[in-house]
Amino acid sequence: MPAVTVENTLTLPRVGAPAEAASRPVHAVTTAPAGFEGEGFPVRRAFAGIDYRHLDPFIMMDQMGEVEYRPGEPKGTPWHPHRGFETVTYIIDGIFDHQDSHGGGGTITDGDTQWMTAGSGLLHIEAPPEHLVVSGGLFHGLQLWVNLPAADKMMAPRYQDIRGGSVRLLTSPDGGALLRVIAGGLDGHEGPGITHTPITMVHATLAPGAEVTLPWREDFNALAYVLGGRGSVGAERRPIRLGQTAVFGHGGSLTVRADERQDSPAPDLDVVLLGGRPIREPMAHYGPFVMNTRAELQQAFDDFRRGLLGTVPAVHGMRPSGPTGG
Repeated sequence: MPAVTVENTLTLPRVGAPAEAASRPVHAVTTAPAGFEGEGFPVRRAFAGIDYRHLDPFIMMDQMGEVEYRPGEPKGTPWHPHRGFETVTYIIDGIFDHQDSHGGGGTITDGDTQWMTAGSGLLHIEAPPEHLVVSGGLFHGLQLWVNLPAADKMMAPRYQDIRGGSVRLLTSPDGGALLRVIAGGLDGHEGPGITHTPITMVHATLAPGAEVTLPWREDFNALAYVLGGRGSVGAERRPIRLGQTAVFGHGGSLTVRADERQDSPAPDLDVVLLGGRPIREPMAHYGPFVMNTRAELQQAFDDFRRGLLGTVPAVHGMRPSGPTGG
């Protein structure tokens, strides 16, 4: 799991919660069911079974892989529409190409992130490059959906290409954790992702036996999803492992700890930490559209069928076959 790393974490700025910060309790730990997305790549549905009140402003998150493809096996998604939210695709291992009908796109690989604000609507496609399809190889990443408030749902689409080298790297006081701040802030250190809905997104890697207690904005919710390895969360040390999500309660800090012994092939505990300010608006979600009312959902489908969300660039010679959720 390379993502972005450093040889010596002790060269990085150190962050830790003040002793007086109230520890967030762990409300629940859920296990993600497995499924398939797009043209058939395997995913874990990280937020399945979690009440939206605990997720807001996050809508869904899929862990894509970790899978070792044989030659000819790598898969992506066909052209499909979105409106009303933002998609965040974070690649840990492997390569993904992205293109959208608004002119955004690029190639992302180990540690890169593509941040697409669908806003008023567009079409996009995500797929492995042809050379990876031919050769096969390791693929592992995340896709996160972040809701937009009603006032921003019809804003102009936007694309952010966040290179892995631009993420803010931090560590715990003892150097046992590598913290990659992708978006938002952590103890005054800001990540490169520009968000319309205030959030924090951190990919943390903890060495065996390491523990980190981080300051966390009290007006944000807090979630931790395990990408690999085993550990515990909260002051109560609630066990957590690959494919599980912890939902935290209120407080000013959160704690994550890696088990002393990790399962091979994961030598460390890798976890994504998410927090955001809840929007607290009605949400109407179906397939690729996230709006506030059923009437707005119907309008989104009507606009898509009329071609008002964009057209597939002629160079590909393809047309979308219908709405999809990816």
